[in-house]
Amino acid sequence: MTNILMTLLVGLVVGAVARLLLPGDQRMGWIMTSLLGVAGSFLASFAGQVAGFYVAGDKAGWIASVLGAMVLLFVVSRLQGAGNDQA
Repeated sequence: MTNILMTLLVGLVVGAVARLLLPGDQRMGWIMTSLLGVAGSFLASFAGQVAGFYVAGDKAGWIASVLGAMVLLFVVSRLQGAGNDQA
């Protein structure tokens, strides 16, 4: 239970940092940003640990989590923009 709460807290922080660092207008609320932060954190942490770049708890994991969240924010904002152009 503690790990899940910690992951959610990290996702909130990572999503907020990614949103602040990513230029442009992301048309989504803080809940969606948080969810993308959690997803980016999971994906980047998993990929980095599997590749052997770092172990759980390393500072590099935080950096990778922010980068993963930024990538997801960018992809989702582009997909939302593409959907709005067609409508």
